[in-house]
Amino acid sequence: MTEVSDREPPRRRVPGPARPVRPGGRRQPGPGARPARRPGPPRPAAPRTIRLGSPRPRLRMIGLALTLVLAAFVVRLLQVQAVDAGTYSAKAEQNRYVVHTLPAERGGITDRNGVALATTVDSYDITADPTMFTREELKVDDGPEQAAALLAPILGQEQEDLVERLRPGNKELRYVRLARRQTPQVWNQIKDLKSALTTKAETDESVVNALAGVFADPSSKRVYPGGDLAAGVLGWVGADGKGGGGLERQLDKTLAGEDGKIRYAQSGGRQVPTAGSTETPAVPGSDVELTIDRDIQWAAQDAISEQVEKSKADGGYVIVQDTATGEILAMANSPGFDPGDLAHADPNALGNAALQDAFEPGSTAKVMSMAAVLEEEAATPGTHITVPNRLKRGDRLFKDDIDHPTWYLTLNGVLAKSSNIGTIMATGELGKTQAEANKVLYSYLRRFGLGGYTGLGFPGETKGILAPPGQWSTSQQYTIPFGQGVSLNALQAASVYSTIANGGVRVEPTLVRGTKDADGRFAPSPEPDKRRVISEKTAKTLSQMLESVVDDEEGTGTKARIPGYRVAGKTGTANRVDPDTGKYRGYTSSFAGFAPSDKPRVTVYCAIQNATEGGYFGGQICGPIYKQVMEFALKTLQVPPTGAAPARLPVTFKP
Repeated sequence: MTEVSDREPPRRRVPGPARPVRPGGRRQPGPGARPARRPGPPRPAAPRTIRLGSPRPRLRMIGLALTLVLAAFVVRLLQVQAVDAGTYSAKAEQNRYVVHTLPAERGGITDRNGVALATTVDSYDITADPTMFTREELKVDDGPEQAAALLAPILGQEQEDLVERLRPGNKELRYVRLARRQTPQVWNQIKDLKSALTTKAETDESVVNALAGVFADPSSKRVYPGGDLAAGVLGWVGADGKGGGGLERQLDKTLAGEDGKIRYAQSGGRQVPTAGSTETPAVPGSDVELTIDRDIQWAAQDAISEQVEKSKADGGYVIVQDTATGEILAMANSPGFDPGDLAHADPNALGNAALQDAFEPGSTAKVMSMAAVLEEEAATPGTHITVPNRLKRGDRLFKDDIDHPTWYLTLNGVLAKSSNIGTIMATGELGKTQAEANKVLYSYLRRFGLGGYTGLGFPGETKGILAPPGQWSTSQQYTIPFGQGVSLNALQAASVYSTIANGGVRVEPTLVRGTKDADGRFAPSPEPDKRRVISEKTAKTLSQMLESVVDDEEGTGTKARIPGYRVAGKTGTANRVDPDTGKYRGYTSSFAGFAPSDKPRVTVYCAIQNATEGGYFGGQICGPIYKQVMEFALKTLQVPPTGAAPARLPVTFKP
């Protein structure tokens, strides 16, 4: 059975006729419809709202970043101030403070009377900044050329060389040295010219100051007022400020003093006055007073230079010595050099040849042979010696410097006439055999100073050559007694004669009298060593025998006579060993002696090497030099003339 619902069934909507559509696509209202609303003005669009994110995350990020940065700074600060504080403090101190050396003033060298032989004066190194000569700076293309043209005549340099240094290949070079150790006068000349250009450029735009980039660094310069006077003794000072030769080198520590230093704070390259400074003052070098007499040195140097030039010789030397004190009054060399101008010096002339040349002395050495004969009482001045024209000894025939008939000479005559043969015969009496005689002679040669240094301690000094007697060759046994086969230097030769003049006592030669410090306190040199070589009696006898060489007409040294004075001397002419080839070539001419012979005061020794014009015998070319220098020295030292007559020992005898 089907249950029927009392609910009314839903109505079904029947579609009506379609509504007409208005033109424009809008439907027209149907019957009973509400009239259409009149459209009003269009509403403005509502503004769009932007919603911001929360700022808290960003603030957290920034805070974290700042925290990390601050943490890094704190860690670094702890490292600098706590962990590495000492290291950074030291670096800061090092960068803030600078230390400069304060050079010590070099001591001077004077002669025995206080006359300056070497001194130090203010000077300037002339420098330049090449970047200040460019077109950008001077507005001209030829800045270096203009500057070089102005500087060349003042500095004495080639203009092209200066241009090259003022326009270097390195465009960033800021410093070049144009000239070293120029005098204040040179710098003043440059400075005045520089100032004049500056003034003119201010009023004339066409003028440029080509010297604007030229400057000067204060320095010091070693000056030798006498030029080449005593140059061999003095030596020189090198570019590094240290002694390069002679006494400048030997006494460098004494002369140089001690450099000081100054330490101060700086900022931007300038000293900070308020930061304070510490200074260790420089200690000036001590002045050195020599035994040299400037005037006697000049006379000796003038005499030897004139004779070397006249004889066209290789060189020569003169020694003047005080016989009693051993002090050297002059030590002259020719050729010489100017220690203040080494650029133009002959390299072969540098040094002190009087101490550095070793040569065979020849007959001036016979005085030592005679000393041995007299001291050993093997003969007396009057002993008769018959001298043949030739003498055979060993495998050789010996002769004198000239051929002669048989001479009948005393021992004094053997020395006066400088007989080689007579000397060989006399020294043969020193022992029962020739070997014994050699040993005796050797011992005397050593006592006189041969084969050893003089005691000066001079740089480059030679001690000569004297072989032990067991090494003498057959010929040396007979040539050494007359001065061949043995070598010495000029001071050793002079010292032999000073020993005889001093009564047989050898006084060690000296060149330095003492030193004077910055406070003026004088400290004399130690007393020289003294030792007796021969007896006073033998020395006096030898003096009388040496007078015969000069005073007697038979003597070989008559050209050395000095009116009013008794003169003792000896000539020497030896075969010369050429230092380049090692073979005999030419001669060594010499003369040695002292005056007054009865009261000796001065010894003079002269030697000339390889005279090629005029005579070459020692009496001929060195005798006059001895006379010239000795006369000057006696007058300078105010030595009165001799009152007593000479001894005039016999030279010959009648058979």
